[in-house]
Amino acid sequence: MSIVRVALDLPLPRLFDYLAPEASTRDIGYRVSVPFGRNLRIGVIVDWIANSEQPIDKLKPVTAILRDIPPLPTNWLTLCEFCARYYQAPLGEVMAFALPPMLRRGKIPRLKKIKLSVASTTPQESESAPTLLLPSLLAAQQAAVEQIVSATAFQAFLLHGVTGSGKTEVYLRAIEATLAQGGQALMLVPEIALTPQLEGRVRARFPHTHLVVANSSVADATRARGFLDALAGDARIVLGTRLAIFTPLPRLRLIIVDEEHDASFKQQDGVRYSARDLAIWRAHQQNCPIVLGSATPSLESFHHALAGRYRMLTLPLRAVAEAPPIVRTIDTRREKLQEGLSAALIDALELRLERGEQSLVFLNRRGYAPVLACPACGWISRCQHCAANLVVHLADKHLRCHHCGFETAIPHACPDCGNVDLQPFGRGTQRLEAALIERFPQARVLRVDRDSANSAKKWQALLASIHAGEVDILIGTQMLAKGHDFPKLTLVGAVSADAALFAADFRAPERLFAQLMQVGGRSGRADLPGEVLIQTEYPTHPLYQALIDHDYSRFAQSQLDDRKTAGFPPFAFQAMLRAESPAMGESVGFLAQARGVAQSLADSHITLYDPVPMRLHRLMALERAQLLVESDNRPALQHFLAQWHTALYALKHPRTLRWHVDVDPLEF
Repeated sequence: MSIVRVALDLPLPRLFDYLAPEASTRDIGYRVSVPFGRNLRIGVIVDWIANSEQPIDKLKPVTAILRDIPPLPTNWLTLCEFCARYYQAPLGEVMAFALPPMLRRGKIPRLKKIKLSVASTTPQESESAPTLLLPSLLAAQQAAVEQIVSATAFQAFLLHGVTGSGKTEVYLRAIEATLAQGGQALMLVPEIALTPQLEGRVRARFPHTHLVVANSSVADATRARGFLDALAGDARIVLGTRLAIFTPLPRLRLIIVDEEHDASFKQQDGVRYSARDLAIWRAHQQNCPIVLGSATPSLESFHHALAGRYRMLTLPLRAVAEAPPIVRTIDTRREKLQEGLSAALIDALELRLERGEQSLVFLNRRGYAPVLACPACGWISRCQHCAANLVVHLADKHLRCHHCGFETAIPHACPDCGNVDLQPFGRGTQRLEAALIERFPQARVLRVDRDSANSAKKWQALLASIHAGEVDILIGTQMLAKGHDFPKLTLVGAVSADAALFAADFRAPERLFAQLMQVGGRSGRADLPGEVLIQTEYPTHPLYQALIDHDYSRFAQSQLDDRKTAGFPPFAFQAMLRAESPAMGESVGFLAQARGVAQSLADSHITLYDPVPMRLHRLMALERAQLLVESDNRPALQHFLAQWHTALYALKHPRTLRWHVDVDPLEF
């Protein structure tokens, strides 16, 4: 009997057996069309067996084995299997997520003639390519390149370089060496917005090399074509966001993860995986080096480097600018701010205007104001569907929820008492923009956030105007915090940063330090000196003092000491079971059942906490609760989760309740 075992895109932790008389082990990795219920589904063949645990008369025959493209390779299947096993996700869901949408639907793109690759370029064509004048490397850059290119087996490098230290040039030199040896390179970036700029640099450096860009904004056919080009070995460089980690590369010889600390590498819905951590596992699987680059490494990566698991490569100097920007704090405890701006920051902005230089005012809060309120009766603009406030967006006269997208017109009077004197409280980028335009009427002010750059075309237009010198003062969120070089930008002012100092999330200080160091690093990147001014009511706080001294290591070591004392990651390993339902009682009740099951499975290495509502306990009309599981031993946690996860499917719960497990959670 010839039977294929198929992974289907279903929320069930099992595989499905189908009769396939003409199949063999050579068909493992092919996509397959199979009947499921009343419909046909596309899955992936993961095994060929002679006997099934199911009765033969219950098995259905496959509709068709899709051999129109090569089978997915064994190492790709193994990567998906590891992802499913570690992150407690059904294998079929992982494989469906890992495939481009077109291939997932059983289709293939029309073939197109690809750009000439290094592998198919004749010597004459290579020699006729224009000779690029490469920038000179600093000693630390040269040492880093030499160590990376000399690695012939798995080695994780943590490239810790200050902002503007030339990490990208190190990446490009390492890629060049990889291509020269006939290998393929995979480069991950945290956000789609960073892709075009980096793509331009890579294409300029390797004009005859077939480069594939992989992110969710790429058209379906283009994405599928790039996936197949990489699978065939024609694409030599793959550049993309977290989903690019699943691109099959038969000659993978180098992986680079830029801005490795960024939380965007962790998927927060569906298959909740960390692309950075999968990249490390994949490099080990492929026995090739991986470079994790950042000016502010994650504390987990920094801890691994200190412990010797990763090799630290340090770039202490800027590659172009003579010195890092000067960082100062502005004590706002006894100062009356003018629309959130201190006198010192206003003076600094005026000075840059006189010099013809650019400034950036950083506020990581879009909209006009975080909330609209009635001072007469206490009404505030709450979202009907979430435990959050509606944000005032004055530009389009709407109140908008930044969590679920609900919006409504700004009321002319209080809905409760009729008072017409409604007040916006707090400030966002739109309010700051209005204040700066009023204060500096002669200046060209530009706001850059998700509202003003809500498409790739608008984003590119904004960047072009900045580079062209058509902007004097920028107001920006974290979109401008990393990966951008603006030669005329010499001042960064950070406002309203203090809230993160005392947040309930133990990762908040780490994120704040990274944000401020990254955004501060936008200033003074060319031949003009830079300055960073941070408005704060806590000017002597150790976090700000470490920023002033540009001493990431001191800050990181202090945070690691605190986490070790508290038993937080990386000194503990965590998983979160979350449940959401229209009623909080149902969510907490399900978690209480799950905890009861867990107690019978847990050993001394496992700590179970009580079910509690999440901080944002209501989202999109669903009440959310969570149950934290913690362990001092990662294998013990994985063993427990595998047993518990299977048992969770047997628990009875209301049909309206949904649950999931999040391994190594970043959100609480």
